[in-house]
Amino acid sequence: MNTTNNITELARDLTRSVREMRSIMRLHIQAKLREYQFDISFELLEILAYLWRQDGVNQQEIADIIIKDKSSTTYLIDNLVKRNLVVRTADENDRRNKLIFLTKEGKQLQKQFNPLITEMYETATAGISSGVMEKAIVMLNKMNDNLKQTL
Repeated sequence: MNTTNNITELARDLTRSVREMRSIMRLHIQAKLREYQFDISFELLEILAYLWRQDGVNQQEIADIIIKDKSSTTYLIDNLVKRNLVVRTADENDRRNKLIFLTKEGKQLQKQFNPLITEMYETATAGISSGVMEKAIVMLNKMNDNLKQTL
């Protein structure tokens, strides 16, 4: 097998593994949500988890992170607003743009969910050094950048 075919096969295997890992993580989180009887979907939790790290972002940024179209993201954020977990606030620099902020209730949920999320990531990364993780992140980011250049 020549080098080009080999790298192509490795890229396919890597992509398949990343997809499978995302699917397994989703199943893991959904099982924990049921086990602890949390009345929240995986999709809503994805948005909250992003806001816990980066509060006050616009809806398009959230859509890009959770890989959903704008209308699906609007529906999910509307759901979070109804639950009093987030609020939409006009951007001071552009009134047409709405920024999404966590409410006090949304911030408090982080204390309940962080141990579950941390446990999942610790399980997933058992036996893997931080150096290997850092190299994997660099590689995946490079692959993403390569593909973005073709869009």
